[in-house]
Amino acid sequence: MELTGAEILMECFLEQGVDTVFGYPGGQILPTYDALYQYADRIRHILTAHEQGASHAADGYARASGRVGVCIATSGPGATNLVTGIATAMIDSVPLVAITGNVPIPLLGKDSFQEVDIFGVTMPVTKHNFIVKDVAELADTVREAFFIAKSGRPGPVLVDIPKDVQTNKTSYHKKEPVDLARVKPSKPALIAEAARLLAHAKRPFIYAGGGVIRGEASKELFAFQRKLDAPISTSLMGLGCFPSDDPAFTRMIGMHGSKASNSGITECDLLVAVGARFSDRVVGKRSGFAPGAHVLHLDVDPAEINKNVPTDHHLIGELSEILALLTAEMPQGSHPEWKARIAAWKDEYPLYANGVGLTPQRIIGIVDRLAGKDKTIVADVGQHQMWAGQCFSFTKPRSFIVSGGMGTMGFSLGASIGAILGLDGPSGTGKHGPVVTIVGDGGFRMNCIELATAAAYGIPVKIIVMNNGVLGMVRQWQTLFYGKRYSQTVLDRPPDFVKLAEAYGVKGFRISSEDQAEKVLAEAFATEGPCLVDCVIGKDEMVFPMVAPGASISDMIFE
Repeated sequence: MELTGAEILMECFLEQGVDTVFGYPGGQILPTYDALYQYADRIRHILTAHEQGASHAADGYARASGRVGVCIATSGPGATNLVTGIATAMIDSVPLVAITGNVPIPLLGKDSFQEVDIFGVTMPVTKHNFIVKDVAELADTVREAFFIAKSGRPGPVLVDIPKDVQTNKTSYHKKEPVDLARVKPSKPALIAEAARLLAHAKRPFIYAGGGVIRGEASKELFAFQRKLDAPISTSLMGLGCFPSDDPAFTRMIGMHGSKASNSGITECDLLVAVGARFSDRVVGKRSGFAPGAHVLHLDVDPAEINKNVPTDHHLIGELSEILALLTAEMPQGSHPEWKARIAAWKDEYPLYANGVGLTPQRIIGIVDRLAGKDKTIVADVGQHQMWAGQCFSFTKPRSFIVSGGMGTMGFSLGASIGAILGLDGPSGTGKHGPVVTIVGDGGFRMNCIELATAAAYGIPVKIIVMNNGVLGMVRQWQTLFYGKRYSQTVLDRPPDFVKLAEAYGVKGFRISSEDQAEKVLAEAFATEGPCLVDCVIGKDEMVFPMVAPGASISDMIFE
């Protein structure tokens, strides 16, 4: 049948199983929005307050559901407003397809109104991108975009569609999605060699990253850990891939990691990195990172091997498959003395304490209990992000959503909206635990306009604002490393967050003392629809432990 480019785009969405898209209309994407009007019974469009909110919502949708997130924007500033969200998805390996309109083909390159070379702008921050100049190529390009976004190591793909390509007509023939290309596992001889390394280790330690979650390999990781009989930690992005209440788990490693994790890495004789990229916030000073250990690295992306930390041996492939093969090949391990040493560090250096008064740890402890095991936590960026990673309990993958690599302030509210809709499923009737946004007052100011989106659609996100009146993490660094010279980090300015929430039609609460916390938070969780809790905490609360920038991860500051 003959359809316009915009209608073909809708049909391709349906082919790919897309049920929800996030966006904001404008002149050069109007034909697509006209098609969305026609397809409204099959494709749900969520109108965000800003294009950046749309990209973060698509990101949160993808992280929570495991499906591809989709966002749409017009040309020029609409397209560039997506870039921060696209870059956030890129560094955290999130499958996302961004659709942008552009000026008609004859006007490209002529400084036309709201024209920008979004293809060139996004080239460094996408897994791949396209500009479609022939409507006959549109369907296959969109199909390829989805295939690239979700295959191998996932990532964002942008498809730029000039306005006349959206209105031109061509024949359309439906196609079923192509099966994902799976990365072939390393050869059996390499797996056997890795198994020998594991068999000879006296003090093995596992470091798991976000790749375990992206690769749906948590079950295989658990079986591997049991067979190896080793302590296990995760990066911030890896939280949820292994149960946090398991005795073998030592919680996060790195700059704000636990003593047990950082000392375990420092003293192990074999470090097994699974789906992790050895971020600078994990490694610290390179010469002090696992200094006496052999390094075995398992990853789906060959580009990560030897990029930041040299390896002694590595295996490439889908993590679920590699872990299963390796577990079958290796002998049963037993390391009671090593585990006892790790357990002693855990007992002697607990990761956090509630402290005195209305502390962030106390607030998170109450939220953790009220939200239950099926909760999803979406954290913004800053001190509260680290407190969340340290203090919340996580029992399943995709239960902690966070901008890890990019560190994007303003990420959380849009991502929470997307996460809830992703968890709801195509029918909108999915059952899931509460979705809780943990955000600082600085990050919340950046994208608080998405309160309008939550209110308009009745999206029941619970927003916990850790309000210390400062840019907390930057102030912490100024306190420790810049002689307490607090340059431009004090946020002594409006708005009143409770009044702001109520202006948007969102129920607002405030907690300013410890004795209010339990009652107010319980009322917030009992509230239908979205609500906000403004938690007034001290401006000098700090995240400890901490490793100073450039120091070895064993050189930890505890107070």
